[in-house]
Amino acid sequence: MTEEAREYITDPKALRALSHPTRWTIVELLGLEDTATATRCAEYSGESVASCSYHLSMLAKYGFVEQVEAPGREKPWKLARRDQSWKVRGLDTEAAMAAETLSEVFLDHETSRMKDWVRRASRDPEEWQSAAGMSASTIHVTADELVELRERIAALTAPYVERRHDPAGRPDGARAVRVFVSTWLPRTGGEG
Repeated sequence: MTEEAREYITDPKALRALSHPTRWTIVELLGLEDTATATRCAEYSGESVASCSYHLSMLAKYGFVEQVEAPGREKPWKLARRDQSWKVRGLDTEAAMAAETLSEVFLDHETSRMKDWVRRASRDPEEWQSAAGMSASTIHVTADELVELRERIAALTAPYVERRHDPAGRPDGARAVRVFVSTWLPRTGGEG
């Protein structure tokens, strides 16, 4: 998805609503399993069912999740949209501060998940231990080149992202794998 086609979250209240670790865990679960009840969210997150019900209600209030019609007492939930995107650029002060906080909560969530995998990687089959990994590079590019690089990475992952909507299109042995890409500017001493 190109930056122009992306729908960004700009409402400060919605940005703050998403700025909670348990809510990110719920969003993660719904991205993995498509639907989940508050009970399943509690199993996955380690929170109580009541806590997960509250967080699901808050996510629903701001349009991030919605209930699915199903028989029975406990109703499953699903993501209202799969893409949760925000940016600081172009926002007023209140929204920009909320977006900055959301970015920090998101990074904390992602790094905790990466650390969790590092702690349990030795228990995965050898082929998955060899396939997964991390790397970092410092490169020197222009702003335009950085945009191009991000778009090329998105194009590389696009065919695999589509599989999340079509379980029948997944090859035998496929597992959910999180791809996290971050580009940022390190402090070099010359900034203000």
